[in-house]
Amino acid sequence: MSLNPVNAYTNMQKDSLSGRELEASVLSRAGIMLKQVKDNWNAPDRDQKLLEAIKFNQKVWSFFQAELSDPENPLPKKLREDILNLSIFVDKRLFEVLAYPDPEKISIVIDINFNIAAGLRSKPE
Repeated sequence: MSLNPVNAYTNMQKDSLSGRELEASVLSRAGIMLKQVKDNWNAPDRDQKLLEAIKFNQKVWSFFQAELSDPENPLPKKLREDILNLSIFVDKRLFEVLAYPDPEKISIVIDINFNIAAGLRSKPE
């Protein structure tokens, strides 16, 4: 069974990226999915695309929550706590968007995803 070209590329990309690069890539994808919904808010398939984007974002942030909750995580405790608090905000906002869809409500999650992805791509000092 052969993979379609997009899946083949995605699998190859996963194999060649470092942890930080992979996290940045996944956060960027999550942000892009939400941005596409926001930019095409009146599309006939908006509800389906919005649900897909929110589910993907929830999976991404759940993964971060699990990783950051691990006492063996090497990040400083304060940074872990700050990102965990941010993840709680993202969760609440995504549930709010599910209950009361509004394109402006997803802007902050898009910005958070892109800003954290940019930070992950930068070189630590």
